[in-house]
Amino acid sequence: MNRTLTPHDVIVVGAALLCAAAAGALLRVALRWLGERARTTRWSGDDIIVDTLRTLAPWAAMAAGVAAAAAALPLTPTVGHDVNQVLVAVLILVTTVTAARVVADLVRSLALSRSGVAGTATIFVNITRIAVLAMGVLILLETLGVSIAPLLTALGVGGLAVALALQDTLANLFAGIHILASKTVQPGHYIRLSSGEEGYVVDINWRNTAVRQLSDNLVIIPNAKLGNTIMTNFHQPERQMSVMVQARVGYGSDLDHVERVTIEVAGKVMSGVEGGVVDHETSVRFHTFGESGIDFSVFLRALEFSNQYLIKHEFMKELHRRFRAEGIEIPLPTRTLVLPDQDRTPLADRTPLADRPVV
Repeated sequence: MNRTLTPHDVIVVGAALLCAAAAGALLRVALRWLGERARTTRWSGDDIIVDTLRTLAPWAAMAAGVAAAAAALPLTPTVGHDVNQVLVAVLILVTTVTAARVVADLVRSLALSRSGVAGTATIFVNITRIAVLAMGVLILLETLGVSIAPLLTALGVGGLAVALALQDTLANLFAGIHILASKTVQPGHYIRLSSGEEGYVVDINWRNTAVRQLSDNLVIIPNAKLGNTIMTNFHQPERQMSVMVQARVGYGSDLDHVERVTIEVAGKVMSGVEGGVVDHETSVRFHTFGESGIDFSVFLRALEFSNQYLIKHEFMKELHRRFRAEGIEIPLPTRTLVLPDQDRTPLADRTPLADRPVV
C-alpha cells in the first residue's frame, strides 16, 4: 500500500459500487422492455439473445464497478494485479456460460424450425455447448498464465484411452451425427423399423433416439442400431401418403355405377375430414374375382401418417351408407357343402322320414 486509506477513498469506492448496481438494475429494466418487443417478432433468435444479455449485463456492470473501486483504493501493484485477474476470470466465465447458452438455444431453435413437429435434436445442442465451454476454459487458463500446451498433449494421449474404453458410446454418438447430417431421419418423422417398432421420432441425442408410439409410449433405440437397421420413413420424400382401402361388391353389381358412387363418397370424405387432401383425385381399381364377390381397392390421400385412421373410419362408414342407399350388395362369404353319400333325389320327390319303412 503506497498511502493510507482516507475517507475520500471510501466515498469513491461506495459511489463506484452504487453506480455499478444502479447501472445493472437499469440494464435489466431496459433489456426486459426490449425482450417484450422481441417476443412480437417471428424470429425466436432475438428472444434468446435478449434473455441472455439480461444475465450478462448486470455481471459486466458489477465487474466494472469493482474494477473502478479497486483503482481508487491505495493497493499495491501485486494486489491490484490479482484483483484485475479475478475480475477478468469472472467475466470470462460468465461470458463463456452465456455464450454456450446462446449458441445452444440458437441451435435448438434452428432444429425446431427445420424439423416440423416439435422435435429437438439435442445431440447438436450438447456438442455446441461443450465446444463453447471448452474454448472458454482454455481462454481462461491462458489469461491466468497457465500454459495449455501440456494440457492439450495430455488430453490427446488420454483421449485415445477414453476412445478405446467408450467404443459403444462413441459409435452411438457418431451414428447419431451421421443420421442427422444425412437427413435420413429427423425429429418429427414417423418411422417403422424392420423389427416392428414404429412411431414419431421425438429426439436424437448423443446416445439414443426416442420414438413415441401412437399409444404415447416411448421406444428408446441406440443410434448405432438405428443406423444399421432397415427402416421405412413415412415422411420421406414427403409427408403426404396414399391410403388404400379394400372393399367388395356382389357379382350382380354394375361396376361402373359402383366406381362412380365410390369416387363421390371419397371426394366427400376428403373434403370433410381433417387430414384429407382435398384436391386428390381418388382412384378405384377392381383387381380380383373372389369367391363371394368382386374385390377392389380405393386409393385415398392423407396429409401425414396418423391421419389415415380417421380417413379410413369415415370413408368406410359413408361408403356402407351409400351402398345400402344405392342397393349395391356387399356380399357375405358363403360355402356349399356336398357330402359324398348325400341322397341326390330331388327334394320334392323324397319320401318323408315318417313314412319310410323301418328296417
